[in-house]
Amino acid sequence: MKSMSIKVFLVSTLSILPLLASAGEIAASSDTLEARSLVKSFGSDLKHVLKTSMKSGGPIKALAQCNIQAGPIAEKNSSSSGWDIGRTSLKVRNEKNTPDEWEMKTLRQFEQRKAAGENLKTMEYAETVKEGDKLVYRYMKPIPTAGLCVTCHGSDVAEEITTKVKSLYPNDQATGFKVGDIRGAFTLQKIMN
Repeated sequence: MKSMSIKVFLVSTLSILPLLASAGEIAASSDTLEARSLVKSFGSDLKHVLKTSMKSGGPIKALAQCNIQAGPIAEKNSSSSGWDIGRTSLKVRNEKNTPDEWEMKTLRQFEQRKAAGENLKTMEYAETVKEGDKLVYRYMKPIPTAGLCVTCHGSDVAEEITTKVKSLYPNDQATGFKVGDIRGAFTLQKIMN
């Protein structure tokens, strides 16, 4: 009789475990879906400013507008979503975007994954980490270097652009990129309830 109870208990427990695992995955997936949506919105806002500025005044105006508007765009997207949203890179232009330890590790993993042939368009990483006494959901998505990016971030940047970059970002490291390189990454985090 006892052996029958144990079998029923084990079968019941084993059938519930996949459901519990699925519930955890659903929560992670909804956070990831939300993060993807925020990246799309933030990236679109930044791209709009860049393209509009390039069209109306060329790269010098685009640099000035990026310098003025990138922070407020990140703040607007953050405050309306409950997430902390930004950008970072292994080679930052703005020192305010210097990666923390977790971001640095993730950026290096992105480089390894790219070297192994993974597609940048589908690459991402998310993890729930403990920070102090809080659980924080963190998400990153690489930013590929596109043709327009090399105008200000490439190896052969015009002297007037280099001069403007140095005036806006005296400690700039964000040059030498080629099309297809990982320029940096969107980085998002939120405190879990």
